[in-house]
Amino acid sequence: QVQLVESGGGLEQTGGSLRLSCAASRTIFSLNALGWYRQAPGKQRELVASITSGGSTKYADSVKGRFTISRDNAKNTVVLQMNSLKPEDTAVYYCAASHTGNLATIVNYWGQGTQVTVSS
Repeated sequence: QVQLVESGGGLEQTGGSLRLSCAASRTIFSLNALGWYRQAPGKQRELVASITSGGSTKYADSVKGRFTISRDNAKNTVVLQMNSLKPEDTAVYYCAASHTGNLATIVNYWGQGTQVTVSS
């Protein structure tokens, strides 16, 4: 079992930046895919960004060029750097992990979520 704990959410203005961090309770070396989902009020949860153990990344079209995901296996963390924030980025952001290489289809572990609010 792996516990994921997010930090770094908060309130930011349009155009600003936030950095989300997710710390795993044990080594993430065996977790093939890590990433971030988000869920805005009244909307379905969507995959924002993912990174495999080999370092391959994928992003939702809505965040390409603005968000960057990275992982540090030595520190058991995954980080989402969010720049040029928009009000539509407002959501609860969830760290997620999968033993498979496809975080879009199977999520084995979820974090508790952290709120990101972008004011206009």
